[in-house]
Amino acid sequence: MKARAVSFHPETGYFETGSGFSTRDAAHEIAPHSGDKHSGDKIEKRIGYSFASKPLLVEALTHRSALHVAQGGGRRSGRGGHKKSRPQKPKGRRSNERLEFIGDRVLGLLMAEKLLEQFPDEQEGDLGARHAYLVSRVVLARLARIIRLHEAILVAEHEEAAGVRNVENVQADAMEALLGAIYLDGGLSPVREVFRKLWDDVIGEHINPPKDPKTALQEWLLGRGKALPVYKLDHEEGPSHAPKFVISVAVDGLTGIGEASNKREAERLAAGHLLAQLVMVEGH
Repeated sequence: MKARAVSFHPETGYFETGSGFSTRDAAHEIAPHSGDKHSGDKIEKRIGYSFASKPLLVEALTHRSALHVAQGGGRRSGRGGHKKSRPQKPKGRRSNERLEFIGDRVLGLLMAEKLLEQFPDEQEGDLGARHAYLVSRVVLARLARIIRLHEAILVAEHEEAAGVRNVENVQADAMEALLGAIYLDGGLSPVREVFRKLWDDVIGEHINPPKDPKTALQEWLLGRGKALPVYKLDHEEGPSHAPKFVISVAVDGLTGIGEASNKREAERLAAGHLLAQLVMVEGH
């Protein structure tokens, strides 16, 4: 059977074949909402990588809200006899959460590799502090905004109206998912190139190793006559051999959140998240 040429149109989420537009490729139905025409093409140009498998790029850009589209069905309403709309998940569609999972691991490996190369005489503790900051949600979201990745995230209409693309965690998740998609599409070599293109300047900004986030936050607060931070365990889940802790710390109406497999690391992440916000607010 002769293969048909297929091109993806991110602004509509449709694939165009020789016979016109189709909402389905091999395994995807695309019906999300994007705020920018040809957003997928633009992202590829900005990162210097073209996907062989366009569905992977679509998946990396798909927020979980985009999976649930209002479709007719269910019971009839009492008076008008109209069917109620109910959210349904199109078969074969996936959000970017699975790609975020692998992207997080790929980023961790590439960052460790880069730091060992760039700081050959640095001890594990200092390397760890650098690593924790450079893979943090704050940095991920910052880089996502630099390449305007948030403009390409596919979301449901109600989430678009609520401004979900501007949420830091959503931007950070999409960045990790993008790295995961590149890895699955082309392997370690191309994702390493994209990683270094995006992160080299950020790594170069920090010649001296950063302090432990909890220590840095404490010093920042004491230096301004504020009380010491109080960390709160918000949530704990998972089996005993693989727990996940969600810890928060709040100051002046700002909240830092950290998620990790142990409380100490979750507190460090929460402190770093909060400190980045405090510094940003103070600088404005």
